[in-house]
Amino acid sequence: MLGWYPGHMNKARRQILEALPEIDVVIEVLDARLPYSSANPMLAKLTRHKPVLKILSRADLADPARTKEWTAHFDAQADTRALPVTTTNARELKRIPKLCHELAGQVRADRDVRVMVMGIPNVGKSTLINGLAGRTIAKTGNEPAVTKRQQKVRIAGQVALIDTPGVLWPKIEDQASAYRLAASGAIRDTAIDYVDVAVVTAAELARRYPEALAARYKLKELPAYQANPAADRVDADGDARPDLLALAGFDGHAILAAIAAKRGGLRPGGEVDLHRGAEVLLHELRDGKLGRLTLETPADIPVEPETETTGEDQDAPAS
Repeated sequence: MLGWYPGHMNKARRQILEALPEIDVVIEVLDARLPYSSANPMLAKLTRHKPVLKILSRADLADPARTKEWTAHFDAQADTRALPVTTTNARELKRIPKLCHELAGQVRADRDVRVMVMGIPNVGKSTLINGLAGRTIAKTGNEPAVTKRQQKVRIAGQVALIDTPGVLWPKIEDQASAYRLAASGAIRDTAIDYVDVAVVTAAELARRYPEALAARYKLKELPAYQANPAADRVDADGDARPDLLALAGFDGHAILAAIAAKRGGLRPGGEVDLHRGAEVLLHELRDGKLGRLTLETPADIPVEPETETTGEDQDAPAS
């Protein structure tokens, strides 16, 4: 399991709790290529009493058919709407103020609808706010956690936005989600071994988009996975590690080696530079050069065991 909790993220959590009682609607920005993995479960807990607009950002990079599935999945939830957008497309963003008003319900005519914008780092939150404002308000960048403090901005359509720093959660329990986040760039490339991320990603792409992967790298075959005797070893903390390559059914290591060999990753003596292959695959995936791909579907959401309700709801402010 992957764990961290930078101090500024803990501060952001406190700021969110303080501001929520005055908020009418929450906008949660998700990566359309991984809407489940890019959703912070802590934010869902904090905001569960508020109507939510799920913005599926980078929809231009995601598989349109899978995006329709995700939109239907979110629209079926109470007090929730979903909108796929390209955050740099001003025409697509024009629908957002109207949707915020619809979700907010009756608001006094003399005040704006108050909307809090949330999301994990590097999902396009700041680009969305700049697009809605029509000018540069929020700092953007390719590195996670660019926004460090709350920012407020009034936009057209009688909507007041409060931007919050990107907040990751203390521990990612789902290893598959951790690797998808790392593949997308939401997690720093130093958080999980870079080559391991590319190996798992290669296997997943072979399962979900074999034609696109083979065509991009001129691969004649996508080798099937062969059982690894060490795959079921237990980490020092006692947590069993799932064999993600076995789940995908393809040998990501062999696929990555083939990519490296074709893209300048052959060292003298025929040794394959897997790091070179990892750079090629992950950079091109993030840039959309493999086509419009989505790394998960609603069917990939783990089934949560039913638990009894406890007094654990103290974090959630009243509406």
